[in-house]
Amino acid sequence: MRKADLVNQISEKTGIPKVDVLMTLETAFREIKESLSKGENIYIRGFGSFITKRRAAKIGRNIKKNVAVHIPEHFIPAFKPAKEFVADVKKTAVAE
Repeated sequence: MRKADLVNQISEKTGIPKVDVLMTLETAFREIKESLSKGENIYIRGFGSFITKRRAAKIGRNIKKNVAVHIPEHFIPAFKPAKEFVADVKKTAVAE
């Protein structure tokens, strides 16, 4: 499902115009990005958590040049689903 499909489904189920749904989703996504950029985690009860994970500094290799490369410590965004969310998906998910 793409963002456009999600907007269409929410609009059909709620009766809210697609433009308003799209603006709300875009604002929610922007706030999530900004919060994670500041190092603030987001916890949504029953859905999951948007968190930042720390990756330690390490030595990588450039295979083509056969050279060691220093990779500095950095943070990556991650999503951890809530237990109820995982349970619902396990019950209803259909293999494709």
